[in-house]
Amino acid sequence: MKKIKEIFDGLPFQIRGALWMLLAALFFAFHGPIVRMATQDSDPLMVSFIRSVFVFLIMLPWIVKNRETAMRTNFLSKHAIRAVFSMSGFILLVLAQAKLTLAEVSALTFAAPLFAIIGAVLFLKEVVKFQRWAATFVGLAGVWIVLRPGVEVVDPLFILPVGAAAFIAASNLMIKSLSSTESSNSIVAWLSIFSMPLTLVPALFVWSIPSYEGFFWIFLLGLFGVGAHMSLTRSLAAAEASAVLPFDYARLIFTATIAFFAFGEEPSIWTWVGGAIIVGAVAYIARVDGRDNRRELA
Repeated sequence: MKKIKEIFDGLPFQIRGALWMLLAALFFAFHGPIVRMATQDSDPLMVSFIRSVFVFLIMLPWIVKNRETAMRTNFLSKHAIRAVFSMSGFILLVLAQAKLTLAEVSALTFAAPLFAIIGAVLFLKEVVKFQRWAATFVGLAGVWIVLRPGVEVVDPLFILPVGAAAFIAASNLMIKSLSSTESSNSIVAWLSIFSMPLTLVPALFVWSIPSYEGFFWIFLLGLFGVGAHMSLTRSLAAAEASAVLPFDYARLIFTATIAFFAFGEEPSIWTWVGGAIIVGAVAYIARVDGRDNRRELA
């Protein structure tokens, strides 16, 4: 194991970042199938709450060890608002993954950066150049292709992954706002703390105790979630976001493959076409942002 670590550490930083991002994408890809298994005998709202408890317990030793930076904050209310957005997106995502084709859900959630651009203009008063606006509208066209309203009858449940993407975008904008004054440790710690009461409230309306097998799947859901976020953090620490974020789009391929073998789900050709357009638009935006950032630093 030590030798493998030495070989990995000796790789160029771009390759290390890409490998960490691919691992994060794989962890995220298992999220939907595990949700599907966990919700076979438990309500999705109950699964969301117990998963939040497991994540907090997994994170607790780290929070205690880093309590000086993890618990320090001057903007507790902002952390709470960010947690509301994040947990709302998570609950909608779990509901979507329990009911809809997993590849389609995965493709639609990639629209989160597109919603974030719109939110940045409306709420953060950012100035967005024509290139980003053009790519944003192309990406939204990809969302339309996945859903095809007016061409086919759209399942009303598809509002769930679209809503999840919007809330994830709002959460990411809050991270951007918080990161100017708060440490990354604080942002991670307070989310795990606030997630429990926020997911408890809806769970009370459907309260039921899962089976032992259900607890196993929910624990696995929390474990894979922590693994995904840790891999994502390491990837972004190793290389520029614009260089590694495109590798996250392997998640769609991973998700579709797992869903096919586990549940026999076959995404339509329009899921692949729309997903590719969304992915291409977001990758282009990341590339433009990375180029602009390098010019500013030059």
